[in-house]
Amino acid sequence: MNSSAEPALTPAPTAADFYRVNRGGGLFSEALSQRIGAGLSVAAHRLGLPPTALTIANLLLGLAVSATVVALADRVAAGSVPAWVVGLVALVGWQLAYALDCADGQLARVTGKGSAAGARVDVLCDVAAQIALVTALSATALAQRPSTPIWLIAAFAGTWMVNLVTSVMQAGPNAASMVTSTSLPVRLAKLVRDYGAVIFVAGLVLTLVPSWTIWLIAVFTLVNGGFLLASITFSARASLR
Repeated sequence: MNSSAEPALTPAPTAADFYRVNRGGGLFSEALSQRIGAGLSVAAHRLGLPPTALTIANLLLGLAVSATVVALADRVAAGSVPAWVVGLVALVGWQLAYALDCADGQLARVTGKGSAAGARVDVLCDVAAQIALVTALSATALAQRPSTPIWLIAAFAGTWMVNLVTSVMQAGPNAASMVTSTSLPVRLAKLVRDYGAVIFVAGLVLTLVPSWTIWLIAVFTLVNGGFLLASITFSARASLR
């Protein structure tokens, strides 16, 4: 009889295990994007993929979808390509790319394979993917309405990165939040800054009424610009205390 005890097998992490370590992102992102990300994390873990593989997949998919929107923007405006086809590509593709972005962090935290280099790659890929998304929305607005002011496109592009910059700042040891309440009304109000919700709305606009894209970028320019000014005021007041 063999007296040596066999080592206990460690059960593979489940989608619930991955979802448990998600970093939020907002009401919509937690309800949909992070849950899809948890499922993708399970698949990636079974395949033995490192977190950075999901990061790169997010980048490649995001770039491909945005490039498709840009390439077909004029044809959609001319009516030679159905808007709903391109819109659905954007709606589904951007959401899946964001779910991959959620998954890489979950996979890193559960498996302990996170690293400073991996975190830098994640941020840089997010920047590249979001530049492509801004380009796609701007190209659509210009194709649908050639009279779209260039200053609006520039302001939209400049203020879009406010969410990403503040999110990175929130991850540091000196992070602070202007609104700490987690009540449902507050979380609903914060949907205007929930990336998952924002790209969902953008995809719907491209699918149903691409001519409204100019109003979409105007609204998010005001929202992001206003949040930037509020953040500067909040931080300045805190620094003067």
